[in-house]
Amino acid sequence: MSERTVTVTGQGSTTVVPDTAVVRVAAVARAAAVAEAFAASSAAASQIGVVARRHTQDRRIASSGINVWPWHDNQGQQRGFEARHSLTIGCPDLDAAGGLLDELAAQVGDALAVDGVALEVSDPTAARDEAVAAAYADARRQAERLAALAGAALGDVVAIGHGGGPGGGSLRGMDAMAMSAKIEPGETNVGASLSVTWALA
Repeated sequence: MSERTVTVTGQGSTTVVPDTAVVRVAAVARAAAVAEAFAASSAAASQIGVVARRHTQDRRIASSGINVWPWHDNQGQQRGFEARHSLTIGCPDLDAAGGLLDELAAQVGDALAVDGVALEVSDPTAARDEAVAAAYADARRQAERLAALAGAALGDVVAIGHGGGPGGGSLRGMDAMAMSAKIEPGETNVGASLSVTWALA
């Protein structure tokens, strides 16, 4: 007779306050000719790099895209070309990210486009471990209820693995952009899902 088992999927989560930020910006320029638009965008991107190096490490500054395309007015008439040089800037903390945005707005001016600010946790290990422990406890509670309904008790754990549900984090309570750029961290929800199989005694 094969051993009876019960398999359940437990969910767990915990919250943690983000402590770093990734700032996505772009240098945007319009001109009558491609070369002029590209040169102006490149100059503004270089200025963004100079400012960024005052707030973060050089290795955390990266170009993420360079594009040039025809620019049309509201009536659909082509008026020239628009060039866009996008950059991603990782900041060591939220104060650095806020200071970066303030200085970029002052120094780069109308050539600056802010595409977004993503708040992150520099070391999510402890939060992830706590979420996994909560997921295991949830799985055990479910398994105990099912075992009781079957007139059995839980035995040893036979198998354990990551469940099929989402295990990432989601941001909430975050007001990431304001001028002056005081960045509010809010909190990040870190989730875990575990599938656990117990033998039934």
